Amino acid sequence: MRSSELKAGRTFGVVFDPGDDFFTALAAFCADNDVRQGYIPMFLGAFSSVEVIGTCERVADPMAPVWTRVHAANVEAVGCGTLAWDPERGLAVPHVHISVGMKERSAQALTSHLMAATVQFVAELMVVEVADPPMRRPPNPHMYDVPLLEFQG
Repeated sequence: MRSSELKAGRTFGVVFDPGDDFFTALAAFCADNDVRQGYIPMFLGAFSSVEVIGTCERVADPMAPVWTRVHAANVEAVGCGTLAWDPERGLAVPHVHISVGMKERSAQALTSHLMAATVQFVAELMVVEVADPPMRRPPNPHMYDVPLLEFQG
């Protein structure tokens, strides 16, 4: 277990518009506001399409990450995530999880790691900047090179 007291910086309300690519809009927000790290305590919205991690196949190693994607369309969503600074790429890297209800399937839901999303009507986010400590997400060679959040300093 790892933990660190987080010193909050600025808090933002952010609205993505119809047709926005979720991750492109989030990257633009971070760059425009010089947000390098933080967390998204919540977001909600409607997406015309999403891709989340998932599979219907048998997983050979249940401890290994799954990288295949499941696609859903015309969904309502709630989610949250973190932002960690990647100094090599010079950008805030998001880690976002989402639950989506598929409207055309009696709101049947998917919950997983978000890989892609296009805003249908609106996406409303709260973003809380973390001023300290530095947050990074280096790949962990002992955990299939999955990037894991670290607090530095």
